Amino acid sequence: MESNMQNNHINYIELAASDLEAVKQFYSSTFGWKFTDYGPEYTAFNESGLDGGFYKSAAPVVNGALVVLYHENLEEIQKTVVAHGGKIAKAIFSFPGGRRFHFTDPAGNELAVWSDK
Repeated sequence: MESNMQNNHINYIELAASDLEAVKQFYSSTFGWKFTDYGPEYTAFNESGLDGGFYKSAAPVVNGALVVLYHENLEEIQKTVVAHGGKIAKAIFSFPGGRRFHFTDPAGNELAVWSDK
């Protein structure tokens, strides 16, 4: 099977929510999105144009979206991010489905890069 994931493309988006059940009900009823739960703290959505997920957070939502890029070589792209002025916000870590890291760009926006490799 050939993958449609491409390096450096926006691949996924994550949003914060204090009540995952309420947010799932809202988006499934309003827009027809489908959800898959990954434990009590995370739910992924699809059939939305761009796949994504909601993570449980009690913190007030300030900038609730986390843009997630894909790259097959996390170590390589992490070095490139730093070399061009990005700052690592969360070092490479594993999660169900792969690994990722978070970084901030020169303007202070936090993004993530993930890989299934």
